[in-house]
Amino acid sequence: MAVCETCGNDYDMAFEVRAQGRTHTFDSFQCAIDKMAPVCEHCGTKVIGHGVQSGDHWYCCAHCARQEGSSGIVDRVPAGATA
Repeated sequence: MAVCETCGNDYDMAFEVRAQGRTHTFDSFQCAIDKMAPVCEHCGTKVIGHGVQSGDHWYCCAHCARQEGSSGIVDRVPAGATA
């Protein structure tokens, strides 16, 4: 069995995630997200989707990026519209 690096649970169905040259072991996606997901620099939520990046800063959405002073960032461009 393998021990989850987030909660310490010794679990027979643990899984590994390889990222940035390191291997991490978790017993659930919740623990993997808690340990690995970046945190929005405006609202503090975990960024588990694509999120947006402005320079070296991560945000959960374009709204939060704009609240922190980033410009020109949109979550999506509706069909037929131009950015």
